[in-house]
Amino acid sequence: MIKFVPEPHLLDSPRGRDWPRLPAPPVAGRETRPPATAEVVVVGAGPAGLAVTSALWHHGVRDVVVIDRDGRPCGRFFDRIDRLGQRVLRSPYEHHPGVEGYRDCELVDFARLHWARLTPVERREIRMSQAGHRSVVPVDVFEAYCAHLAASHHVGEKTWRGEVREVLPAADAVTVHAGAFTVTARHVVLCLGEERRPAPDSWWGGGPTPPGTSYWDEPAPDGGRQIVVGAGLTAAHLITNALSAGREVHWVLRDPGERYQCADVNSTFFRPEGRKRFDSVGWADRLALMNQFRRASIMFEFQPLLRQAEADGRLVVYRGETVARIATGVGGTVTVRLASGRRIAADHAVLALGTAPSIGDGLLPAELVGERDGWPALDERTLVFERAPRVSAVGAATAMVLGPAARNIDGHRVATTRAAAAIAAAVREESPVRTLREAVGV
Repeated sequence: MIKFVPEPHLLDSPRGRDWPRLPAPPVAGRETRPPATAEVVVVGAGPAGLAVTSALWHHGVRDVVVIDRDGRPCGRFFDRIDRLGQRVLRSPYEHHPGVEGYRDCELVDFARLHWARLTPVERREIRMSQAGHRSVVPVDVFEAYCAHLAASHHVGEKTWRGEVREVLPAADAVTVHAGAFTVTARHVVLCLGEERRPAPDSWWGGGPTPPGTSYWDEPAPDGGRQIVVGAGLTAAHLITNALSAGREVHWVLRDPGERYQCADVNSTFFRPEGRKRFDSVGWADRLALMNQFRRASIMFEFQPLLRQAEADGRLVVYRGETVARIATGVGGTVTVRLASGRRIAADHAVLALGTAPSIGDGLLPAELVGERDGWPALDERTLVFERAPRVSAVGAATAMVLGPAARNIDGHRVATTRAAAAIAAAVREESPVRTLREAVGV
């Protein structure tokens, strides 16, 4: 197997370039609440929500309300990326939230259209992509592409800020409660993404993190010695940022060594033939495969940077170590005690413990989620909840149907293809019978 080993300078793609944008209808001055009814409500406006809403537009389903805690398409997705200072995505050019089968502008097409704005390195990556090789996508290009999709499919004007608290299916409709407003729809799609994985209560006794300790997606102080706990790409960004700022870094990872690879390189489950292989095995085998292929990994570009820092003594790595306790002492010093008995003292500790898929529990009644081993019960053809057939899932929650690819941006597109077609067919079948307003008595 030929490994994809790009050079470190790929991490230096510019951020914040001025991209031509399609005109989008202004949302300022509109009603503060969405319509009380809609054909479809999409919960979450990240890449999965963008893909679903765009696909429904192509299917002719235009009466859609998107509810998102940030209130803008992919806003939280890029905020989290920028907090890490991430400049390139681990997904290749062929992985994007564009709609399959409708001749939409794809990500590589969009990049080629703006060739003059790209660096020589970025242009070389596009040539590699066109030659069939895996290539690296700049975050700046991907964000501009998502803005293009949102504008061309009218996603922004359908998106409303709200914190969804409850999703209640009934026979003819689904009611979505979002704090200040409620929307009733024929169908709901949960595009909930993933949330950070919390530290075990035993590390400090539960509750808020101790002073001087934070999670990777929270603000952290500048300067001083830093401890990073975690083994994946997020940890690599945190470490690189701290080293660039001249800080001494101590890195704790429970595996015996770093995994400098990218799951996307492994085509075992990220191509149609791989997903078909995943389909052919039973639940126990799928669960084992998910546990194996969900391990944290680091992009190859970081390997020379981190190994050189370790050789220079600027980075101290504790391989095969687990955290037993985190405490803050006099003067604000943070002490991390490892299971081996070793202690690390620093000015700040950052936890990058990975993420866990949001499967709809806490929104849907637990009995409708049908949770099993941490995954929802979904129809494999349509991705609807087996016990709530008017509610679908797209994104990481579909992993026990689509395999590890479900957590990937291209996995969102594959899931969307199934879910959007099924929803559109149901809407066409239901519409002539009676309007939604008649069905719910509005």
